[in-house]
Amino acid sequence: MNRRHFLQTSAGAALSSCSSVSRPDSLIIDTHQHLWDRSVLSPPWVAGAPEVLNHDFVNADYLKAIAGLNIKAIYMEVDVAPVDHIKEADALVAQCLSEKTPTIAATIGGRPASADFESYIKRYSGNHRVKGLRQVLHGASTPPGFSLSKEFVQGVQVLGENGLNFELTMRPTELLDGVKLIQQCPETCFVLDHCGNGDPKAFNPKLGPDLKRSCTSDEWKRGIDAVAAQPGVMCKISGIVAFVPPGQWHAEDLAPVVNHCLDAFGPNRVFFGGDWPVCLLGGQLQNWVDALKQIIASRSANDQQKLWSQNAIRFYDLKV
Repeated sequence: MNRRHFLQTSAGAALSSCSSVSRPDSLIIDTHQHLWDRSVLSPPWVAGAPEVLNHDFVNADYLKAIAGLNIKAIYMEVDVAPVDHIKEADALVAQCLSEKTPTIAATIGGRPASADFESYIKRYSGNHRVKGLRQVLHGASTPPGFSLSKEFVQGVQVLGENGLNFELTMRPTELLDGVKLIQQCPETCFVLDHCGNGDPKAFNPKLGPDLKRSCTSDEWKRGIDAVAAQPGVMCKISGIVAFVPPGQWHAEDLAPVVNHCLDAFGPNRVFFGGDWPVCLLGGQLQNWVDALKQIIASRSANDQQKLWSQNAIRFYDLKV
């Protein structure tokens, strides 16, 4: 579904049909599940990652992490070396088709600015298990402004032409670049990952006072509001637990980031992401789910269900 079609349907028929899907009220769609087995695929960054992430994370581990929860997951690419993109994507398509794990769809990795990007994307165009693509843009090797290069913009436009979305994972100080990219790609649907990498520490000087803040609260809010003003862009409520020191935070520490995103994007343009196992930098997946339940407890039951499952089912066109 390209952006224009999504905008035409999201406020009406698509949302209505999603509401009629028969499923348990407790269903959670985790739109941001990572997996890696270094004997099969070894993401280059893992070797230098903190100890909590420097080992394998496979389906058996994920099942333990979600024990007691009714979860279906969308796999998120894990920034493998470009030579392994096809291997990663093909393995995930096969896993989804097997229907033996919670993973029912995938966002694959890729390099939109590469010369062979269009041929790579056409390999997965029309594959109903592949929903979109991501290239991580906040790494040290990615220079500021990279997402606005001519080649990158053209690659993201190709995604929309082939019915795939693009997931923005970028520095909170560069959200306005995200706005410019979105505006140049009117046929492509976008998801802003990890609340725009909003840092809960920016709202609480007592939370990890010796830890670096990734942005100021006002700077991040301006960026979020600018992205939210772009029609049809979705916001993934995810990732922020990785910014807080483990064992030193509470739901109210995450609430300013979550609530600003929920209010800026509105109830129809947000969905949940677990970000497991990266969330382990700050806490267990269950801790994050429990905290989010507390934060949204005062919102309507309908809006809560949209966040946990309905909006993701609609946007990603999931069959559950």
